[in-house]
Amino acid sequence: MGVTDRVWGALTSMIKLEDRVVRQSEMIKTQQDKIENLTERVIKLETTLELLMRASEFKKLK
Repeated sequence: MGVTDRVWGALTSMIKLEDRVVRQSEMIKTQQDKIENLTERVIKLETTLELLMRASEFKKLK
């Protein structure tokens, strides 16, 4: 039974490791989605700020 127990233990460990990898992958995907969302929001803010700055410069020229 020693060999069988070791094989079973190895298989159990591999299954647990696979589960951890899957969970980590899901967490990374979630974090990547959040980062992409924040990046989009920053781009929108930068665009708005740039437009406002140009509008204020245009008003100064008049």
